[in-house]
Amino acid sequence: MSYVDAARCQRRRPLRDCVAIHLKNAPPVRPFRWSRGRGHFPGWYWSATPDRHVSFESSLEHDRLVPMAFDPSVAGIGSQPFWLHWHDGERERRPAPDCIVRHSDGSAVVIDVRADDRIAQQDAAAFAVTRLACA
Repeated sequence: MSYVDAARCQRRRPLRDCVAIHLKNAPPVRPFRWSRGRGHFPGWYWSATPDRHVSFESSLEHDRLVPMAFDPSVAGIGSQPFWLHWHDGERERRPAPDCIVRHSDGSAVVIDVRADDRIAQQDAAAFAVTRLACA
């Protein structure tokens, strides 16, 4: 797994060493895509939960973020918080989940948002690996 630390330095560590890292305030690991005419809906949403702007790349991500701003159990939200490195048998893959949500009890949830009819086979494999790593 790799992430950007508070000093904006890229760090790469084994997944088992990253369990205690709080990525809710970490900068995104990659820039957000702003493509004219591609049907994206990227932007920034002011969230009272982390008391800062949270970025999103689609209307689906935005729709998932808004309720979290009003959820008292949410302590923080991080967008594109890390790269999850893995090898698919042919090449190294590194998906970046859409966001991580840290709750006030210390638990965290990693969220990938995609419309079911827009999940390519390659992306489904990345989602499955992310789900397994988070478990």
